[in-house]
Amino acid sequence: MTEVATPPPPLRDAAKELLSPEFLRRIEQLQLVSRKVLMGRLRGERRSKAKGTSIEFADHREYTRGDDIRHIDWNTYARLEKLFLKLFVEEQELTLHLVIDASRSMALGEPNKLLHAKRTAAALGYIALVNSDRVGIHAMRGGQLATFAPARGRARTWAMLRFLTELEGNGTTDLAASCRTFALRQQTRGVVVLLSDLLDPHGFEGALKWFLHRNHEVYVLHLFGEDELNPRIGGHLELVDSETGDRTEVTINRPLLRRYREMLDALCTAARDWCNAHGMVYTVTSTATDFDQLVLSHLRRRGLLR
Repeated sequence: MTEVATPPPPLRDAAKELLSPEFLRRIEQLQLVSRKVLMGRLRGERRSKAKGTSIEFADHREYTRGDDIRHIDWNTYARLEKLFLKLFVEEQELTLHLVIDASRSMALGEPNKLLHAKRTAAALGYIALVNSDRVGIHAMRGGQLATFAPARGRARTWAMLRFLTELEGNGTTDLAASCRTFALRQQTRGVVVLLSDLLDPHGFEGALKWFLHRNHEVYVLHLFGEDELNPRIGGHLELVDSETGDRTEVTINRPLLRRYREMLDALCTAARDWCNAHGMVYTVTSTATDFDQLVLSHLRRRGLLR
């Protein structure tokens, strides 16, 4: 059941920049995968949606061949002449936390990293909502945290998209302060997806440690602009720090670009090794990565979706 309540035209138009109706249909059959013990269940076991026997009605989805016909909603069929199943959820459920770096550095480039992060978050959030998982979105900037409170059900799609479309990149980066606030607010274990360029003068390790306090299952999507991975500049330039405004004059030549790439590789290697050592899944992506492939292929290979 792809359609949700029609939003106001301005929101509908803005939301199309994040997710097209065609893409929504393509991701509707995906679902989140949990690798850890979540809410007391066995490792690797995805908590099920017990159709017809659980406590709380959650949503509908279209009937497909092989589904249990006992759970067809005949009242809906009488109105729409299409078959839909009733979905129920158990008391204990999976919560997806999408933690987005919304500092000013994320708003650089064309397309910018923040738009890439918001599109990825919108796709993952929608997949969770249509599967009756809870979704919360947490935007980090300047050590603060703006939150879309965890919600469940397809009907919350437009509220989620509104939060994302209105999210702008500004302020400085203080990952540790923002992640600390997140850890103190979110008392329930869940799946955390961090979308960030990890560009914090104080490093990333102190920030990521906060996700370990609640034994969250953590995925780190390290985002870069294509011009950051493959800079095509040269000569004598004045560089301006996007967050602090500090200015530096520099002559960019081949040796300097080579040193830059070495430092970038070192950052990615350090982040990957740290995440691997602490049971987190780390992956690098850029704004040049085809978005459809990122969601439909790459994140499935990394074990977040199936």
